[in-house]
Amino acid sequence: MLKKITLLFVVCIFSIGVFSQNYIVDQVVWIVGDEAILQSEIETEILRLKYEKQKTPESPECVIAEQLALQKLFLAQAKIDSITISEATINQQVESRISYFTEQLGSKEKVEAYFKKPLSKMREELKAMLQDQLMVQEMQQKITKDIKITPSEVTAFYENIPKDSLPIIPEQVEIQLITLSPTISVAEVERVKSKLREFRERIETGDIQFSTLAILYSEDRVSALQGGEIGFRSRSMLVPEYANTAFSLTDPQKVSRIVETEYGFHIIQLIAKQDDQVNSRHILMRPKISLEDKNLAFQRLDSIAQAIRTGSINFEKGVEIYSDKSSTKNSNGLLINTKDGSTRFQYDELPQEIINQVSFLNIGEISKPFSFTNENGKEIVAIVKIHDKIKAHKASISDDYQTLKMVYTNVKNTQAIQQWIESKIATTYNQLTPAYRTCNFSYPHWLKNRE
Repeated sequence: MLKKITLLFVVCIFSIGVFSQNYIVDQVVWIVGDEAILQSEIETEILRLKYEKQKTPESPECVIAEQLALQKLFLAQAKIDSITISEATINQQVESRISYFTEQLGSKEKVEAYFKKPLSKMREELKAMLQDQLMVQEMQQKITKDIKITPSEVTAFYENIPKDSLPIIPEQVEIQLITLSPTISVAEVERVKSKLREFRERIETGDIQFSTLAILYSEDRVSALQGGEIGFRSRSMLVPEYANTAFSLTDPQKVSRIVETEYGFHIIQLIAKQDDQVNSRHILMRPKISLEDKNLAFQRLDSIAQAIRTGSINFEKGVEIYSDKSSTKNSNGLLINTKDGSTRFQYDELPQEIINQVSFLNIGEISKPFSFTNENGKEIVAIVKIHDKIKAHKASISDDYQTLKMVYTNVKNTQAIQQWIESKIATTYNQLTPAYRTCNFSYPHWLKNRE
């Protein structure tokens, strides 16, 4: 059911062309700065809401017109501030969505039949939509980037919330992990390196394009869809081994030596350099773990778990001695929630493989060994212990500071964006047709600044 809802949400983007074909007469209803809003844009959005079976707002023409006007404000300022989104970033997102549609519907032919348009047209529409969305996001982040939140502000925010209005925090869990990376045979590593050496030779002799091989073989599927291109990145945005090689390249016709990173093995080709950033393409390949090596890792973890259960060692000592996951090794195995920096997770914030283990464990219990794919795309094996379970409860400053800080940060960001909008409306030319001058807009200054 969830997949159907998600697909429906994204599908409606492409219904615009179908809906718009029904309109013969169109007109400009609002000019914001140098940008025009058409009646057809407003009507199309209303039809989209109905198509999605979403609740249509009261006075939908007015609400949607204002939403479009606000987008025009952000886009205009983004252009003034020279905010750009790289072609590679947009293309990656376009291809990710096309891949999602293909996965959900079964084939590219079925995608075209479903949306009643060729993939080339879908890409064109998606590209325009995503470019605007990403520019608006970048502009909003620029507006809020200097906002700092202090503990005293969070405390004051909490104390001003009526007790009967405090948010309910869903059940959370704290977990500890011991992880092992199964041994990979020398022969398997050599197989991968040999394949990459073959690719490099074929590219440099002109037998085939780097981008073609990336599309066919790279295991970084997001960049593979763009011929291996990752877009302009600074050193801090790349892992050190990759960055050192990419920034050292000078000839776009050459291919790097094989580079090993935490993600696997790469060959890299320079596309361009710009100031302190480099745009490159790569092919990533990962050695495969044999069933025998995976079973050996399971057996080793099973022995470790049994030693902990019998009291021979405690879990924390097991982390120190055996675990190879650096991100949890210094926290006694506690998994850190990157969303808020705490050690607490709602269940839906955890990988599904971990959810399957912890759902039926009590505090202090240890799971059987299991495998999952980590954030670097590598398969690892693990055991997990329930460190604590926190039942659903009303938020408190002592137990839920990080959550309250996030809520307050969102409030401050919203306030900053609203203030920015009000100041921009006051200084931006806008002109509405008579039919829209009677609207009760969220920002009344639209009507005070019509000329």
